[in-house]
Amino acid sequence: MIFAAGVGSRLRPLTNDRPKALVKVAGKTLLERVVGRMKEVGVERLVVNVYHFGEQVLEFLAGHDNFGMDIVVSDERGGLLDTGGGVLKARELFHPGAAVLAHNVDILTDLDLRVLREWHERQGAYATLVVKRVMADRVLKFDADGCLKGWENKRTGERKIVDDGFYAAGEFGYCGIQVLSADFLRNMVLRGAFSIIDEHLSQAETHPIRAFEHTGFFMDAGTPGAVKDAEKAWKAGRWRDPCDI
Repeated sequence: MIFAAGVGSRLRPLTNDRPKALVKVAGKTLLERVVGRMKEVGVERLVVNVYHFGEQVLEFLAGHDNFGMDIVVSDERGGLLDTGGGVLKARELFHPGAAVLAHNVDILTDLDLRVLREWHERQGAYATLVVKRVMADRVLKFDADGCLKGWENKRTGERKIVDDGFYAAGEFGYCGIQVLSADFLRNMVLRGAFSIIDEHLSQAETHPIRAFEHTGFFMDAGTPGAVKDAEKAWKAGRWRDPCDI
C-alpha cells in the first residue's frame, strides 16, 4: 500500500494545485518513485489511497497504464482517514492472507525493500516498523529485543506506554515504511480516522511489534525545503531508485 491521501499542507505552495503524491523530486513524481520500488520488489497488488486532488492521481495512474501493475485505489475523498483508518478501509482490497508492505508516498530512501521483506518473513514477524536512530521530539521506544514499548513527545511530555519496558527502551524515529501481517490486519481494534502508530501501540500490548533499523539514506520529502535537499542529494549520487536506472 502507498499512503498517498495526505493533504500535503507542509508542502505548500507545491500542493496548491496538485496532491503531494504528484510533486516531483529530481524529475519524477513521488508516487512514481514509490510505485517503482514496489514493482522492483515484486508486489503482486498495490493499493493507493487518495483524497486531496484525488482525481489527478487516478488520471496519472491511468495515463501510465498503472505502470504495468495490478493497482487498485482506495478512495477517501468522502473523508480523510489518516494512515490507520486508511489501512482499515483498504483491508478488503489486499490479497487475503498476505502480508502488506506499506510505504508513505513522501519517503525517499536507499532501503532495500527485498531485505526488509525477507527479514520480516524470516522472523515470522507480526508487524515490522522501519526505524532510524534519531535525536527528535517525537520518538518510538523499542526494548533490547526490538519490541515496541511506547511513544513519546519530549517537547510536550506526552507519553503512550505499552508496559514497563518503556522506561529502559531505546529511542528511534519511524521511517514511514512497515510490513503488516495478515493477523495484524485482522486484529485491528481502532476505528474511524486514526494513526497506524496508535494501532501498533494498541496491539503491542498483546503482540510483538518489531523494529527493523535502517542505517542508510532516509529523507521525508514533506516540505519544499526537504524537496530541494532531496534533489541535491540525488545530484550528489547519495540516493537512487528504480526510476533513475
